[in-house]
Amino acid sequence: MHTSNGTSVAQALEIQMKKKVLVIGGFVAATLLVGGWALAQSAGHGPGGMRGMGMGMHGQMGQGMRSQMGSGMVGMGARMMGMNGGSATMDERRDIHGLLFNHDRIKRTVTNLPDGIRTVTESDDPEVAATIKKHVVDMGKRVEEGRDPVLPIESPALHSIFRDKDKIKTTYETTEKGIVVVQTSTDATAVKALQDHAAEVTDLAQRGMVAAHEAMMKNGGGMMGRGMNMRGAMAEPQHQH
Repeated sequence: MHTSNGTSVAQALEIQMKKKVLVIGGFVAATLLVGGWALAQSAGHGPGGMRGMGMGMHGQMGQGMRSQMGSGMVGMGARMMGMNGGSATMDERRDIHGLLFNHDRIKRTVTNLPDGIRTVTESDDPEVAATIKKHVVDMGKRVEEGRDPVLPIESPALHSIFRDKDKIKTTYETTEKGIVVVQTSTDATAVKALQDHAAEVTDLAQRGMVAAHEAMMKNGGGMMGRGMNMRGAMAEPQHQH
């Protein structure tokens, strides 16, 4: 037999329990999302592994939801991998993140010249090839104008290139699958910076997110660095349109 007061107490307890379940469930879901993404990268399961999961999910969600989820995940990934901050635009960060995520679709060769470098960066994937061309031209324009994006994954070599921009000559030649870049200088310090940075970019092209994470940590960064926290990384994509 229940009194009206007893019923109210029972209902209150039930509401509290439901709230706890929702909070715990949300935390677990967030943990699995981030943990699964990190595990996929560290284990070498790039876009191929994620693509399989995505194909299964596509039949269960509408186009609008897929679009919002995709842009949100890219934005979250860019922030978590140390590409947030500085003067880089969202479009530039998205390009960098996309190239890192699709690193296994990129072919790159570097030739060290007596006075600089010659690099060939291409992809058989048309979308990746287009992103390569766009990113190289965009970053080349930044160097010419001295607008260092100051991203946490940047190395001292890249900072040096921005400082010595007036000592460096750069030419571009686009190909069907990518772009050829020749950079030269009469300054020995600039030549070394060009060659060091070219090697760093090759490492990023070969190892993707793993190399980016190592570069960020080497620069004293981290997922909790530069004022970033997990709450911001998980919540902010919800406001993107």
